[in-house]
Amino acid sequence: MRLNEYTAHELLIKLKSQEISAEAIVLACFEQIENLDKDLNAFITLTKDTSLDKAKELDKTFSKDQWGKPLFGIPLGIKDTISTKGIRTTCGSKMLEDYIPPYDATVVEFIKTFGMVPLGKMNMDEFAMGSSTESSYFGPTLNPWSLDRVPGGSSGGSAAAVAADETIMALGTDTGGSIRCPASFCSVVGLKPTYGLVSRYGLIAYANSLEQIGPITKDVYDAALLLTTIAGYDPKDSTSVDTLEEDYTKYLQDDISSIKIGVPQEFLSEGIEGTDESVIKSVWAAIHKLEDLGASYIELTLPSLKYSLPTYYVIAMSEASSNLARYDGVRYGYRIEKEKDKSMDQSFSESRRIGFGAEVRRRIMLGTYALSAGYYDMYYLKALKVRTLIKNDFERAFKESDVLIGPTMPYLPFKIGEKIDDPLAMYLADIYTVSINIAGVPAISIPCGFKNGLPIGLQIIGDFFKEGQILQVAYSFEQNTAYHKQKPELS
Repeated sequence: MRLNEYTAHELLIKLKSQEISAEAIVLACFEQIENLDKDLNAFITLTKDTSLDKAKELDKTFSKDQWGKPLFGIPLGIKDTISTKGIRTTCGSKMLEDYIPPYDATVVEFIKTFGMVPLGKMNMDEFAMGSSTESSYFGPTLNPWSLDRVPGGSSGGSAAAVAADETIMALGTDTGGSIRCPASFCSVVGLKPTYGLVSRYGLIAYANSLEQIGPITKDVYDAALLLTTIAGYDPKDSTSVDTLEEDYTKYLQDDISSIKIGVPQEFLSEGIEGTDESVIKSVWAAIHKLEDLGASYIELTLPSLKYSLPTYYVIAMSEASSNLARYDGVRYGYRIEKEKDKSMDQSFSESRRIGFGAEVRRRIMLGTYALSAGYYDMYYLKALKVRTLIKNDFERAFKESDVLIGPTMPYLPFKIGEKIDDPLAMYLADIYTVSINIAGVPAISIPCGFKNGLPIGLQIIGDFFKEGQILQVAYSFEQNTAYHKQKPELS
């Protein structure tokens, strides 16, 4: 095996024994990127020289003391909606094509403090608005399992790069499934933390009340390591929750005999129209596997779940219209050359029309409409009330069970171009994921099967700040199956 093919925890053993160097790992990743990324298009910006300099510096300063740092010397990719000081951060948009932040996001400060090596910025749906990574101004990312398929979105570049061994791990963001969707489509692990567990400072906002930064990794152990690194209170983020710091690897035990699983009827028994039968079969097989491993399960109901998709899109688009109002081409962002016969208002409108892609413009317009006078109560305020009902359903469910389980995505990775011109069909892809963001609870997607060589993901949902519990269930399933060991065939 080449070094880029190992997991982070396997590499840490080799680093600690000084069998390998951080520089060698980084070089192996860039070699893979040079071989594959012209096809995959998982990266927008690469920082090869800076990354190698950082790795060499870490190798020189290596000492046994560094092993209090869980991911010292490990390379990772960073989604291009997370601010990186001195490194272009585009959000996959023409609007920010040349934007270079003057500061690091808190999570980037954390990973640098812990001695990790950023490789570059990952491709994504423009402003994180999408489920396929097709709307990026820099072109679509392709799925390593089948280059005519989407990798999921909006963190598609992060998931595709991890699956293709271009990076050891990556950071994504999840507003309505944007970590879990590509994790499912690319057969990797993606964890969306509890809202407030990971700082959002330095995350370029799409929908403030929904989004979270989280890990995308090759296995559950690595997800626990990266979550341990990035979680923590941040006074610069008003949504950050001051909780005790945890080492999430302590939950990785192959024992789930005390775990009670809740299976929402809305996910599986009643089914959702359009869900692939192979997905339902794979998820039930995973539940029965967990039952064989000692867990028990009950079926329960989340009656307000049927309202989650419209609730999510009203809230998300309303917040997007507010957040993206700042891109006026005056303070920063793309600006057209002002013509003599054009007013300031015309230049402003034209800059936004050209700077934003079709999907971003669509969401801004819908969100502005929902917030407008006469419609605020009818749409946005009502959505907030339904949000409370959905959250209450989850709270009741967790009084009966420890975790909830269902599919991550309703179907297999679809073909490039198949849904891009049908926004409603694209929105329906999020049917199993958006309710988790509405409620603010954590969820993880792990590989649980394949059909015709295409991956299927299992979603494990936990109660607030119970990341340890969902990691425990995911780890136990992973240790007793081999889905995570399967790799796409790449030249």
